[in-house]
Amino acid sequence: ATLVSRSKTHRRQDTVNDSQLVRRLAILERIAEISLVLNSTLELRPLLAYLMDAAAAVADAEAASVLLWDARTAALVFTATTTSSAALNLVGQPVPLDGSIAGTVMREQRIVQVDDVERDTRHYRSVDRATDFRTRSILAVPLMSKDRLIGVLEILNKRVLPWTADDHHYVSTLAAQAAVAIRSAQLVAELQRANAELSELDRLKNDFIAIASHELRTPLGVILGYASFLQETSSGEVNEHATKVVNSALQLRRIIEDMTNLRYLKQRDPQPVRAPVRLAALLQAVGDDMLELCSAEGHRLEIILPPADLLVDVDESWISMALTNVLNNAVRFTPPGGRITVASSVPNAAEAWVTVTDTGIGLAPDALERVFEEFFQVEHHLSLIHISEPTRLLSISYAVFCLK
Repeated sequence: ATLVSRSKTHRRQDTVNDSQLVRRLAILERIAEISLVLNSTLELRPLLAYLMDAAAAVADAEAASVLLWDARTAALVFTATTTSSAALNLVGQPVPLDGSIAGTVMREQRIVQVDDVERDTRHYRSVDRATDFRTRSILAVPLMSKDRLIGVLEILNKRVLPWTADDHHYVSTLAAQAAVAIRSAQLVAELQRANAELSELDRLKNDFIAIASHELRTPLGVILGYASFLQETSSGEVNEHATKVVNSALQLRRIIEDMTNLRYLKQRDPQPVRAPVRLAALLQAVGDDMLELCSAEGHRLEIILPPADLLVDVDESWISMALTNVLNNAVRFTPPGGRITVASSVPNAAEAWVTVTDTGIGLAPDALERVFEEFFQVEHHLSLIHISEPTRLLSISYAVFCLK
C-alpha cells in the first residue's frame, strides 16, 4: 500500500512538472512572438496596446500599464493600459515619483513586487479612484534602453498569488525587449516631428522669397527709373550720387533675381526638358541681358560666339539661368573696369564647352568643391573685400553641353 501511495504521489508530481513545463514552453513561445511584433512596428500606440495584452497574459494577470518618463514635463505619465474602461481617464495622468510604486521603480531602478497594495503606503490610490479599477497586487519592472531608464511596466492583479521567480524573469525579459522597441518608436516619432518642422520652415522660406521678390520689384523699378533719369540729365555731384543709387539698385535687382531663381529651382521638376537649341543665339541672349549690369560696373563684356548653326541638346531655361548666375557672380567679384569673356569650343563630336572668364579675385583651390552648395560664399556675406590694386587672377567657369 505504501509503494502504491508513493507511486501515485510521483505520478501527480510528474503531472505537475509536465504542466509547468508545458506552460513555460507556451510562455517562451509567446515571448518569441512578442519579440517579432515589437521589432516589426515603429508606431508607438499600437506597439503599446499589443504590449499591454501580452504582458498581462504572460504573467497570468488581469491588466497591465506602461508609464513613460516625459522629459519635457519631468513627470512619469500613464501612456497605455489594458483596462479599457479606464483607458480614457488613465492615459495622460501623471504619477508622482514620491508616494507611488512606479516612482519607487524609477528612483531606485529595480523591480518592485507588492502582493497586497492595501498594506503598502506607496500605492497611488488616486489612480484607482479615477478609473474605478481596484488594484490588489502589482509587479512593477523598469524599462531600460541602453542604460537609459525610459519608464515602468506594471502588471496588475495576478490571478493566483504569489508572484513567482518565473514572473520576475518573464516580465523582465519582456520589459527589456519592449524598452528597445519603445525607444526606437520614440526616436522615429521625434524624427518625424523634426522633419515636419523643417518642411514647414522650408515652406515659410519659399513663401517669404516669393513675396519679397514680388513686392520689391515695383519700388525697385521706380528707383531705377528716377535714378537713371537723374544720371542722364545731371552732372557733377548729383550725377555721382545718382550713379551710386543706380549701382545699388542694380545690385538689389541681382539679389532679387537670385531669390527668384532659387525658388524656381526648388519648385520645378528636377528632370530637365532637353531640346535642340542654337548655342550662339543662347549666348547672345544671355549676354544682352547682362550688358546693363556690366556697364554699371564699368566692365567690358566680350562674347565669342560659335558657328550660328551649332545645335546643343539642353533645357534652355535651365542653361540660361545657370549662365546668368555665373555672369552675375563674375560681375560682382570683378573690380570696376574689369574684363569678362564668354567663349565656346567644340573639343569632340559629343560635347560643346562654354567658358566664362573674368579678371576678378578668383577662388582658392579648397573652395572649388563647395561652389555648388546652397548659399555658400568664400567670404562672409557681411565682410568687405578690400583690394589695393586690380588683380589679374583669372577665374574661369565651365559649362558642358551635349551636341544634338
